[in-house]
Amino acid sequence: MAPKTARARRLGIALRMHREAAGLTLESAADEISSTRSTLSRYENAQTLVSPAVVRALLTLYGVAPDEIAAAAQLAKDARKPGWWVSYSYLLDRRTIDFIALEAEATGIANFEPSVVPGLLQTADYIRGVMRGGPHTLIDDEVEQRVQLRLDRQQRLTAPHPPILDAIIDEGALLRPVGDRTVMAAQLGHLLKASELPNVTVQVIPLAAGYHRGTRGSLHILEFADPEDPVIASVETVAGQMVLDRPGDLRTCTKIMEHLRSVALSPADSRDQLRHLMEGR
Repeated sequence: MAPKTARARRLGIALRMHREAAGLTLESAADEISSTRSTLSRYENAQTLVSPAVVRALLTLYGVAPDEIAAAAQLAKDARKPGWWVSYSYLLDRRTIDFIALEAEATGIANFEPSVVPGLLQTADYIRGVMRGGPHTLIDDEVEQRVQLRLDRQQRLTAPHPPILDAIIDEGALLRPVGDRTVMAAQLGHLLKASELPNVTVQVIPLAAGYHRGTRGSLHILEFADPEDPVIASVETVAGQMVLDRPGDLRTCTKIMEHLRSVALSPADSRDQLRHLMEGR
């Protein structure tokens, strides 16, 4: 089963909207192209990649204009191209791979972390400490493979046309040792340096803020360049990354992220706090 990328999701939404506009049910549309209701449902939910030929057949059936059909067929072709993360698929569960595939296409990333430094801003040694303290016992080679995967994810931040990253970190995560003092000092320095990038904002929620709406767990919100791509939220659970795309869930997650920004220190004050924490180590 292919990862649910932003392009695959966009194509699935378009197929469903055009089918509904044509007044056809999944069953009737499937019958017309000698397919099944479950197969079309998987196409529309981006659970199965659809071929350009099938896209042309469906949109022709729905009475879509030729130029739109050509654009959708090209989108189907693009969605089938493997991403850089495919070579790491064997390492991770399906939910995490789906999230990485979406993150790789996002133009805006908001991430709150209550317990650790955000993954996109972790140093290699910090990542090693996180992996060795994780829920699974990993041999050294497995740790290093996961370190490299996370470092590969980070490359977009300094590549041409990088995404905007808004990182909000609970101060407790910065006080919690991961590795030795040298690792933590280097991690704090890396955060401070990253906060100076034009596309990266780092905010710290001070312990003085008390209990807040993000205390229960990490949260990601992903935005995409195409206005037809819905915003995606993701939360970390003991079972892995869980992607949320229902309107009600998205509204809740967006409100939580807005609240977290409001209780966090400003970017300038957050940099001062990072310097203060570095001096205390």
